[in-house]
Amino acid sequence: MTGDQILAAEYALGLLEGEELLAARAREASDAAFAADVAQWQNRLAPLADAIQPRVPRAEVWRRIEAKLFSDDGTADVLALRRSLRRWQWAGGLSAAAAAILAFLALPQMLGPSEPAQGVAERPAADQPILAANMPIEGTPLRLDFTYLPEEDSLLVGAVGLTADGVHDHEIWFVPSEGELVSLGIVTPGKVVAHSVPKVVARALHDGSQLVLTREPLGGKPAGVDAGPVVAEARLATI
Repeated sequence: MTGDQILAAEYALGLLEGEELLAARAREASDAAFAADVAQWQNRLAPLADAIQPRVPRAEVWRRIEAKLFSDDGTADVLALRRSLRRWQWAGGLSAAAAAILAFLALPQMLGPSEPAQGVAERPAADQPILAANMPIEGTPLRLDFTYLPEEDSLLVGAVGLTADGVHDHEIWFVPSEGELVSLGIVTPGKVVAHSVPKVVARALHDGSQLVLTREPLGGKPAGVDAGPVVAEARLATI
């Protein structure tokens, strides 16, 4: 099994997060072979999901898992652990599909019989949702993908397929309801990059917020001059 097929399987199973997820979304949109691999995995795994009843583990379940995995009682980096486990499963010949099925089969025993998911911390309704946007670049088949992660005040910008011309950079701007544009950074061609979002912008982002892309000299808009011409725009939507 090739690396792309493994990535497609992880994407189909919902195992990717953050920049990995955004990069896979961009690949699916621009790479027909990768999209076909994803579709094949989704068709293969869809019947399995129909038989699974969703269960939410209690906080103490995670603590018990950590206690088994860590003997020094240190704080576990759960995100890094999950990524490492996925790689070990593939390397050992255990497919992610099998691992996911085993996890779902084991979960009822860990939760106990018919226990409600009480006590699980939920995000307050006032918290911002995850937002996303797709920005086609006029006159080209290319597009940028944006995902705003409110818990991290981070905007993931995917520019897979975009290449540098050595003359210009493209700058991302937030368009407030009033006042001047706020720069969110320079696009990095061919990569997925996390951009830190200023607090004032983070508090203002919502479903329908507008982003625009301008063409600038290398390094971005020079101080004391107006932003360059707008070459693309998009609006964020809740996902």
